[in-house]
Amino acid sequence: MPSQRFAMPSEVPGLAARRIAADILDGVLHKQRTLDEQLDGAAAHPGLKTLSDRDRALMRRLVATILRRLGTLGHLLSRLLDRGVPTDAPRAQSALLIGAAQILWMDVPDHAAVDLSVRLVQSDRRAAKYAGLVNAVLRRCAREGQPLIDEVKSQNLDIPPWLLARWIGAYGETTARQMALAIGHEPSLDITVKADAAQWASRLHGETLPTGTVRTLLQGSVTMLPGFTEGQWWVQDAAAALPARLFGDVGGRTIVDLCAAPGGKTAQLAHAGARVTAVDRSPARMARLRDNLARLSLQADDVVTDGAEWPGQDNGGFDGVLVDAPCTSTGTIRRHPDVAWLRQELDIGALMALQKRLLQKAVALLKPGGTLIYCTCSLEVEEGPRQIANFLERDVPFRRVPIHPTEVGGLAEMLTAEGDLRTLPSHFSALDGIDGFYAARLVRQSA
Repeated sequence: MPSQRFAMPSEVPGLAARRIAADILDGVLHKQRTLDEQLDGAAAHPGLKTLSDRDRALMRRLVATILRRLGTLGHLLSRLLDRGVPTDAPRAQSALLIGAAQILWMDVPDHAAVDLSVRLVQSDRRAAKYAGLVNAVLRRCAREGQPLIDEVKSQNLDIPPWLLARWIGAYGETTARQMALAIGHEPSLDITVKADAAQWASRLHGETLPTGTVRTLLQGSVTMLPGFTEGQWWVQDAAAALPARLFGDVGGRTIVDLCAAPGGKTAQLAHAGARVTAVDRSPARMARLRDNLARLSLQADDVVTDGAEWPGQDNGGFDGVLVDAPCTSTGTIRRHPDVAWLRQELDIGALMALQKRLLQKAVALLKPGGTLIYCTCSLEVEEGPRQIANFLERDVPFRRVPIHPTEVGGLAEMLTAEGDLRTLPSHFSALDGIDGFYAARLVRQSA
């Protein structure tokens, strides 16, 4: 039941941004709602429309910082609270997290962080009785917080234990901890440009990565950056930009993107000259894909349906199929820190079943000699290499075509022994990291 709030005679500057941040944190931590659905689209928080661009950016940074540091914040508050975080007033918990995050990781004066968090609880009927507690704890945090978090830096508390254990098992302890460290940093903005990456890197005060992606450190509204309105580029992590390129020359070829929205890979294929059919089950996400393609002046046929059930051209009419399969998305935690706290290990089995169905659909859609690119933004072995190994063991008429280092900017460390793509968040560490992605390239044989 939503808490009742006292009416405030006049809004204190910055309080609205923190109140909305608290609402969104509550949505993630207590209602299992993703950040994406709370920040964009029809289900977005209604208060976002009332915020200035500056306050909206502050709110987003607050929420992201807290979710990136949630394990460390939990440890810190357990040390500063004799009886633990209050469980009967979610706003008190949110106020403590918001205040501590500002004190320890953001450029906000300590007194302002404390005062605004106290005001947050004072404006909530259930939490108001904790105003004194919040004030005292955050003042202690300002005095004692840094040494308390320094003593646990090596413990990687900000990755759920079940997930860190899996990464250690899959990649070894050193790499797993490097991945966890990389995920803790706020990522830069990556864009895919239509042409002249060097020029856009210069205009956007960024650099061109070895893979061709332009990375910029500019902050603020993406829609206000040069070239956005004109459709000269689109936002796409450097790792996410790699799978569509693995088709090679797609000029004039028919390609189906089975899980297409929000459309970055569809845009890549259409821009490269392919005749693309974009399939996605979400009407809202497909509407976003259409909007993106319209801004970019690119065309693709679109179908709103479950890709695994789509009849398509089951006589094998497509030259290529891209299966960017639904997955746990653990490779994207650096950009989507809510994933770490919304996903559970039990999710993997159900997602593997869906991935298997999509691969089976690709068999029916491809003509002999056609190319299948299977990819996921997951770091979990079951959703990547094991899924492909299981697929090839089912006596399907496919063979793996290894990816060459020249196809990924000469970065051989991003390729597996089998010739598949495997990017890790710790790759590009000197250049601010990259999302975790897996991709395999398979070709359908005649028999």
